[in-house]
Amino acid sequence: MGKKRIGILTSGGDCQGLNSAIQNGYYGLINNIAREMQPSEFSGILTMGGTILGTKRQPFKMISSIGEDNVDKVKQMKDTYKALKLDCLLTLGGNGTHKTANLLSQEGLNVIGLPKTIDNDIFGTDVTFGFHTAVDTATDVIDRLHTTAASHSRILMVEIMGNKAGWLTLYSGIAGGADAIIIPEIPYDIDKICDALQKRSDNGHRFSIVAVAEGAYSTDEAKLKKKDRAKARLEAGITTATNTIAAQVQKATGIETRVCVPGHMLRGGSPSAYDRILATRFGVRAAQLIADKKYGYSVAMIKSEISENPLEEVAGKTKFVDPNGGYVKSAKALGISFGD
Repeated sequence: MGKKRIGILTSGGDCQGLNSAIQNGYYGLINNIAREMQPSEFSGILTMGGTILGTKRQPFKMISSIGEDNVDKVKQMKDTYKALKLDCLLTLGGNGTHKTANLLSQEGLNVIGLPKTIDNDIFGTDVTFGFHTAVDTATDVIDRLHTTAASHSRILMVEIMGNKAGWLTLYSGIAGGADAIIIPEIPYDIDKICDALQKRSDNGHRFSIVAVAEGAYSTDEAKLKKKDRAKARLEAGITTATNTIAAQVQKATGIETRVCVPGHMLRGGSPSAYDRILATRFGVRAAQLIADKKYGYSVAMIKSEISENPLEEVAGKTKFVDPNGGYVKSAKALGISFGD
């Protein structure tokens, strides 16, 4: 293909592998914060975590609205695209990024998406880059908790990122040998969690490890609408379920229970070999799509093959853990409790 002028942005939360695939997200596109990159600037970035381009969240629900600053964000993004004389825009991001990418595609811009998120919750792709590195990090955290939990005969609860989907908690919980895994897709019954942990203690186990997704909620909360659930938590001074579960478990079992929150450490550090290869392959596929002038797509891995999906078919959809799927069944067969 002849020379193309390609715009690249990384939007939303950072993760490992962004540089392998390579403005401050859509904020940069809205405000025309851009510069030409030199080939030398891409040297050595394969092994680097984070993003050399910078990233900033621009919630999709705010994209089409004109706020107090009187800025028509969609118009300005289109104007920036034209002013920079771009042939195509590559957007590296998660669900929100893909929704905005689809909007811009429908507005007539040439857009290609690349799926990145540690949550692995983008519809249409078997895996996103950033996920496996975060699994490795979360697993290492759980591994380290085993020794301190055993030393003090405690129950340790580790809160893993994942507000809507529990992929990261599920994978790292299984890999790290957690005794219970609590995810949003399977609302928990606190009595069943307590019973499972009490049974371990009664059987002579000196400690227990519980992996809790930050978006987990109870069976009682599951009866409420999302807004009502958020309101009830706010009134009770609760942010995530983890501390509540810990307090309830300690009261019911009498076993000292502590909470560990690795938080943004899960996003940090260098990408794993898997994510470097995956992100590189995604980048190669995106370049091929540009060469073929095949726009309005998001790159994906489908049944171990690199492919793509129409943006309109995947944007705005979340890939959830199947409560009756193979991973959950395997975990339960190992004796891991999901509190259900």
